[in-house]
Formats: sequence, structure tokens, C-alpha cells
Amino acid sequence: MKKIATRNGFGEEILALGKENKNIVVINADIGKSCKTYEFAQAYPEQEINVGIAEQNAAGIAAGMATCGKIPFVVTYAIFASLRMCEMVRQEIAYPKLNVKIVGSHGGLSPARDGASHQAIEDMGVLRTLPNMTVIMPADYWAAKKLTRAVAEHKGPAYIRFTRDSIPVIYDENVELEIGKAHMIQDGNDVAIIANGDTVCIAVEAAQELAKENISARVLDMHTIKPLDVDAVVDCIENIGKIITVEDHTIINGLGSAVCEVVAERGKGKVKRIGVPDKYGESAPYERLLAINGITVEGIVAAAKNI
Repeated sequence: MKKIATRNGFGEEILALGKENKNIVVINADIGKSCKTYEFAQAYPEQEINVGIAEQNAAGIAAGMATCGKIPFVVTYAIFASLRMCEMVRQEIAYPKLNVKIVGSHGGLSPARDGASHQAIEDMGVLRTLPNMTVIMPADYWAAKKLTRAVAEHKGPAYIRFTRDSIPVIYDENVELEIGKAHMIQDGNDVAIIANGDTVCIAVEAAQELAKENISARVLDMHTIKPLDVDAVVDCIENIGKIITVEDHTIINGLGSAVCEVVAERGKGKVKRIGVPDKYGESAPYERLLAINGITVEGIVAAAKNI
């Protein structure tokens, strides 16, 4: 299966969007090459600003530009986009509901050998708590392209998170994805596996393994965790009753927590959360970090059997 990092899909799509709409601007924080906006800066220098290693300034500049009709994309590593910029995002972007797009590359454990300081395992949860904020993580290269375009067309603050490492391509150019709507990859009636981002491909493979043992799994790509597709979760509760969530993120306040909130309010159903437990990351190869935290095909299969 072909593998491409989702940041590559973003880089290609933002380049196309910049040509189509001169109001789209990129605000870089000195890592355009890593975040795949270098070609945008070269092609449209009048639509790009590099603020240097000053992410908080980037947020303020973006807010100002949004008040003038521009559509700014603040592009940096996910750890800086969510935590270093957090107060500015809250006060200057989310509170006034400005049309600013925050792009976090190198999300989750994918910075791998860079260790805990660069692994953004709290980012989606942190930004999910902010009113007016939309939070998205595409599952592959094509999803990254489609959801980048959707974010550009969306009115209001949004955070979209990409991977550093290459991940399997599971969709093609014909996939249709809508912000706030889960995408069902396959249906099933024994267990529901709800995943997002780089864990969707793992969920798909786990469902294939479960099918060999006559366990029928529904697989949902919940690319948007805010606004969550509540109807899709409720359908899993009512028609299946057993849910496994899978995420490259702490299990606190991310996808698993969002699903559990719906289950708790519904008053029935069982959920097993797979992700990073309540701890910081560590330095190791990416696949090794996923394995350490049970974010594997084997981990999902075992959870499905147990639940």
C-alpha cells in the first residue's frame, strides 16, 4: 500500500488554493520546508509572511489579516500551534470568531525521535475546548487535500492536524468528506471502531483481521472531532452498543473523550479508548511508539474481543 505523509497533501492543496484565491495567505513560523509551504512562499511571495520563531505573533497577525478579509493559514508544528499559541488563539482568534485556519504539522507521536517536547498528544483536546473552534485530522493524503479545501471554504476558526511520517493511502481522489460528518469506510454489526488521522488505516486492518474470526466491525473515520458527528455515534450506540475509539493522541479530551460524552448522555453502550494514556511521549521510532501505547492492529483486535 502506497504511503504519503498527510502534510504533503496539505502542501499541494494550499498551493492550488493560493492560485485560485489571492485572499488566502500563509503565515509561516520559520519551518515552511517541514510543513510543506515552501513552494507556496516561492510561488506567491505576496501571499506569504514568515514571522520567524514567533508563533504567538503569527496568531496575532493572522487575526488582524482576517479582519481585513484575508483567509490566513498559520502553519507550524502542532505542538506550537496548540500550546505555545494557545492564549492568542483563544483571545484573538476563537473569541472574536475570526476566519483563521491553524495548521499543525507533525501531530501526535509522529515526531517520534524528537521526543516528548515535540510530540503533540494534547493538541486536539486543548483546542477542542475553545468555543467556536473546529478541530480536524485527515486520515490520509487524499483526505488531507479534500479537508484542506473544506477548511479554506469554512467560515470561522479551524485547526487541522497533519502527520510527519508517511502513512498508508486508503482513499482515492473521488472521496467526498464533509466537516462534521463521519465517513463510514465499512459497515458492521458486532463492534464499531471509530478512529481518526493516522490510526484510521490501523482500524481498517484490524477490521479485516476481525472478519477472519467472524467478528463484524463498522469502521468510521471521525476526521472531525469538533463538531463531532453525534448522529453517527448515536447510531453506533443504538445498533451496535460496543465502541472502540482509536487515536494518536492522549485518551483524555480527544476523540475517545468526545465519543464517551455522547455515550454517557445516551445512558447506554460500552466504550474502550485506545490511544496514549495519561503520560508524556518518549523518543523512539514512530511504529515503536504506537506499539508501546497499544495503538496497533493487535491492540484493536484484542479490545474488540474483550468488549
